[in-house]
Amino acid sequence: MTPVLFWVFALFMLGFGCAVVFNRNPVASALSLVMSFLGLAALYITLDAYFIGTIQILVYAGAVMVLFLFIIMLLDLRAEERRKFNLLAIVGGLVVTAGFIIQMAVVVKRLPFGSRPFPPVTQIDDVRSVGTTLFSSYNLPFQVIGALLLVATIGVVVLSKRELK
Repeated sequence: MTPVLFWVFALFMLGFGCAVVFNRNPVASALSLVMSFLGLAALYITLDAYFIGTIQILVYAGAVMVLFLFIIMLLDLRAEERRKFNLLAIVGGLVVTAGFIIQMAVVVKRLPFGSRPFPPVTQIDDVRSVGTTLFSSYNLPFQVIGALLLVATIGVVVLSKRELK
């Protein structure tokens, strides 16, 4: 992957990630999150991880965001009203953010492999290996997650059912 593409997609994700936080409208925040997910999928695809990039688009940008939008519409959330900014909280957040960025730069600079390029992907059939690993080594957690999703779906249907008067 060229560094230019990395920075384009990273800034794309960062911009829409900030839009998720700063938008007052929950639907606009959810759609900004979709765009951030698409930027992450683009990063995966530029790293030759086509399966992970495709799953990122299908599962997160597709199914999970449809679920988020369904919940937002179900709860009938309105746009958040404007409030005064707390200057101390803003300054504290900026200090913590700057400290995190400095710490990450120091750690990456000290790592011996931090400046080397990413090694090329040698595995060609990643879909088969993911499926084999998922259904052999992680079969029980996969089934538990499926049951939890079923229970959550039934819970949403029960909670959204309106009582007849």
